[in-house]
Amino acid sequence: MARPITLFTGQWADLTLDTMAQKAKSFGYGGIELACWGDHFEVDKAMKDGKYCQSRWDILKKHGLDCYAISNHLVGQAVCDNIDPRHQQILSPAIWGDGKPEGVRQRAAEEMKNTARAAAKLGVKVVNGFTGSSIWHLLYSFPPNLPSQIEDGYKDFADRWNPILDVFDEVGVKFALEVHPTEIAFDIASAERALDAIDHREAFGFNYDPSHLGYQGVDYVAFLRKFRDRIYHVHMKDVYWSSVPKEVGVFGGHVNFGDNRRFWDFRSIGRGSVNFEEIIRALNEIGHDGPLSVEWEDSGMDREHGAAEAASFLKKLDFKPSDIVFDAQFSE
Repeated sequence: MARPITLFTGQWADLTLDTMAQKAKSFGYGGIELACWGDHFEVDKAMKDGKYCQSRWDILKKHGLDCYAISNHLVGQAVCDNIDPRHQQILSPAIWGDGKPEGVRQRAAEEMKNTARAAAKLGVKVVNGFTGSSIWHLLYSFPPNLPSQIEDGYKDFADRWNPILDVFDEVGVKFALEVHPTEIAFDIASAERALDAIDHREAFGFNYDPSHLGYQGVDYVAFLRKFRDRIYHVHMKDVYWSSVPKEVGVFGGHVNFGDNRRFWDFRSIGRGSVNFEEIIRALNEIGHDGPLSVEWEDSGMDREHGAAEAASFLKKLDFKPSDIVFDAQFSE
């Protein structure tokens, strides 16, 4: 196995970290990516309690696990979003406060700064997450977008995230945006524009996840080559998309995941439409040797079965790049 195989705990936040770690080890993982919700990694405790980070490592090491990244998607989402009642269900009362949008955004920004500091205390170099977006609602340009609206959205992103990224720089940690619908970057073109908006500063890169690109029609392998120096972390998640038209298209039709009318849906790794062989080859080509972190989502499968199957699938699939030219022995 060329790379560590880890499990993202975001979909397991109903379990204690100790239970989650025990299960991850039994499924065949060598590490976990800690979500900053549930009791897996609590930023406020990391900032206040000098022994908290060691307590996380004590649990991980008890089960023979490593950790390479933490993730704070839920709070990051609120930094740039147009805040509405949906956000209350994903934010702590301290960040939600009175729910006034600008206050929520400001408190979320401060929490992301503290997430960088907490990651440094834990000893990991990457924080994965979302940025939110003030312009996602303008995706389909009708009524036609005004000339400055999209540019204003990227400026808002830069204005809000540059001070956060200053703290990431200060503590030697990088932020990896999971390119994803509802974020400031959701495909290759918007990812380029996000980098331009922050003047390509090194603290900002990407948590690569092919499942959010493939069903859109985005070349998810080309993404790796395009942003080879910005792939700070990798999520391995599969998605199925139909080869024939369906009742519910790419936009989702306001139906739930798992509805068989959908054109696309998340699947356990190896059971969807993503070509993971080409992803491994591209990762080898760009020299990325970081962990492959399984984000397991499949509304039609038991999660423990799926997580164990995913670990086995990746162990068989992953391989080291060649360090020789295979036909060199025929040369004189």
